[in-house]
Amino acid sequence: MEKDRVVVVRGSGGPGSGYVVAPCLVLTSAHVVPEPGGTVSVFRPGQVPSCAARVLWRGTPGGRDDAALLLVGDRAWAPPAGGGPVRWGRLATTWPGTACETWGAPDLVQRPGRPTEELHPAGRLNPGDRDVGNRYVMNVDGHPPAGRGDGKSPWGGISGAALFCGDLLTGVIACDPAGRSHATLEAVPAYVLLHDPAFRSVLAEHAAGTGTVLEAVEWQHLDDTRDAVDTQLRSPAVLLHARRQIVPFRGRDQLLGRLLAWSRQPGFGARLLHGPGGQGKTRLAQHLADRLTAERFQVLWLNTDASPADLAVLAGAARPLLVVIDYAETRTPQLLALLDAASRHRGNDPFKLLMLARTAGDWWPALHAATPRAEDLLDGAPATALGPLEPDPGHSRTQAYREAVDGYAQRLPAVRGWQHHDWPALADRLRDRDRAVDAAGLAGALTLHMTALADLLDTATQTTGDTGDTGDTGDTDGGEAATAPGVEDRLLLHERRYWSAAAKVRGLVPALGEETLTDALAAAFLLGARDRDEADAVLKRVPGLDDQTHDRRVGVRAWITAVYPPAGSDRTWGLLQPDRLTERFVGRHLDQHPGLAECLAAGITEEQAEQFLTLYARAAAHPALGRLGPHLTTLIVRHPGTLAPAAIDTATQTERPGPLLAALRQITDDPATPLRLLGELSGRLPDASHTLAPWAAHLAQRLATAYRIQTESDPGRLPHLAGYLNNLANRLGDLGRPEEGLTAIQEAVDIRRELADARPDTHLPDLAMSLNN
Repeated sequence: MEKDRVVVVRGSGGPGSGYVVAPCLVLTSAHVVPEPGGTVSVFRPGQVPSCAARVLWRGTPGGRDDAALLLVGDRAWAPPAGGGPVRWGRLATTWPGTACETWGAPDLVQRPGRPTEELHPAGRLNPGDRDVGNRYVMNVDGHPPAGRGDGKSPWGGISGAALFCGDLLTGVIACDPAGRSHATLEAVPAYVLLHDPAFRSVLAEHAAGTGTVLEAVEWQHLDDTRDAVDTQLRSPAVLLHARRQIVPFRGRDQLLGRLLAWSRQPGFGARLLHGPGGQGKTRLAQHLADRLTAERFQVLWLNTDASPADLAVLAGAARPLLVVIDYAETRTPQLLALLDAASRHRGNDPFKLLMLARTAGDWWPALHAATPRAEDLLDGAPATALGPLEPDPGHSRTQAYREAVDGYAQRLPAVRGWQHHDWPALADRLRDRDRAVDAAGLAGALTLHMTALADLLDTATQTTGDTGDTGDTGDTDGGEAATAPGVEDRLLLHERRYWSAAAKVRGLVPALGEETLTDALAAAFLLGARDRDEADAVLKRVPGLDDQTHDRRVGVRAWITAVYPPAGSDRTWGLLQPDRLTERFVGRHLDQHPGLAECLAAGITEEQAEQFLTLYARAAAHPALGRLGPHLTTLIVRHPGTLAPAAIDTATQTERPGPLLAALRQITDDPATPLRLLGELSGRLPDASHTLAPWAAHLAQRLATAYRIQTESDPGRLPHLAGYLNNLANRLGDLGRPEEGLTAIQEAVDIRRELADARPDTHLPDLAMSLNN
């Protein structure tokens, strides 16, 4: 709740309070103001002057929708500085004790002859209080105020104050109910207001960027909606974010119908949508979420940084719920926690889990087998491969291209630095560019949309003569991209202009060169950082920054955060969106500057290693960046202790794990690789993996051979040899080679029989396991 948005309202119904929900729009109570068209005055406590405001919408004074919206048109009015659009909330569980606060100007703190004073009460909400009457009841913390001798409420004047739960505007204070000794305040819930078409219409006209989605108060810390509703358009690439829905949704009608029918079914349900990046998974999920939100569903886009322990709160969902989890292949701990919460959910309301992933590879059956609960809940869960949106050139694809051009042309005037072009005229010039949509590769939704945006930007810069030449994004040695840059490269040229201009404004240029700043940006994307210390450690690895002062690196860190802010508070910076642009940028840069990867690889955290390899492997999968695969393999081989363990996890999650598997094979075959490291890699392997199965058997054979040699001089190694022979038998069985597996397990049994004869208490359980195998 922001202090600068709190105002006092003086209308025909007496003094009240209010909250600025848009630069010139104030939310207050209906019983404080006259009918629509009437005027009131508003001012900030402790400030002058008072400003005139007109009533645009008013609910029923004293009724269930006792609220109003005022438009401040006075020239003396100064909208509150900073702050983003208001986010709306509602209670979504039946759990009592939800923390809340309000802020207004009640009579109990006013004194004659003195400036208007404020009060900032805190309290708790219990969902069952006045639920039938569509009211929220704020149980105020502390001792309740004493009543006035004239019979009036000491809370008079606080009507119209906003009720917040965390960051969400959840209601509007309406009254001090009788019989509660002034210990409670009743509020009109935000959901009552947002269900009114007239209220939403005023918001749409006078509060641009303020959505009408009701987020769940109890799990707002789990939601990544903040990024989706961010109205700051820093660069053209921001428009490509699928959840901004710049381009009208099209196609997928049959699949959408099946998803809607599945979502409406009672009880728990899970399903997976998978396909390459840019195929339209996120946009389809967002369209589904919008449809379900209109049907009073609660939709949660699960934040990547949400702790699995925090997900237990979802078990208390008291409304139909859809949880969307993107990049599901990398989020197994969260998925298992979600399944646990779903198993404890009571009631028959829908509780649906929609997973989005690039592949339905090893991670998907491994998730089923992870726990008995997962096996039970995921039994029969469908996995749907999402095909291209516009597979055939022709009228449909041309229409899709034109819709994209028109959509981006409407929003580009709001992008910083691109306000001064005649975008409607530029869009008209592109309407008949049929050749742009006939090329192979434009069947995917994102590629088509990137092409439309790049065409607009290129046409604008050609018209003005501004080439934006701030550095190359393509190859410099005559490779494929040097003669035929892809659409990603075209967009990156415009993106480079954006981040270069921001660096100049912050005084980083010319003290630091373009290459150093680009290195820093690539390092930030590849490794990430959870806090300032980790961010400083990342930047110290960048050539050109390692010998700079701490203050200079702080300036670079602030620059990256400004141009690519994090989606959550536990990250220092975010990523360039959409993912394919990040992958292309990082891939191009690593291809031209392979030494940067060497600087970044040594001594990083396990989390950073997984992010590093995931992004590197995805970049290497781009057709124009084929040389990256061998580079990646060599890098892992040079840093086996840091990168090989992460390569095992990444290989089961990426679409093209070839470079990772090649590195693991080379590390296994290298006689200089310590057996300790090979043992650690063996211990990290999943129980079953189609992708890793051949290498897993090869690793088990390598370990068994090494320990067989060592036992000749050191019989104390026999238990280790038996264990690796046992593993080898299982891995050979996974490959469909049971005869070889039988030979290995027979050797293991013979060893463990001898060991059990000597020390039965220690070795009989292992012998039993080998006999079972």
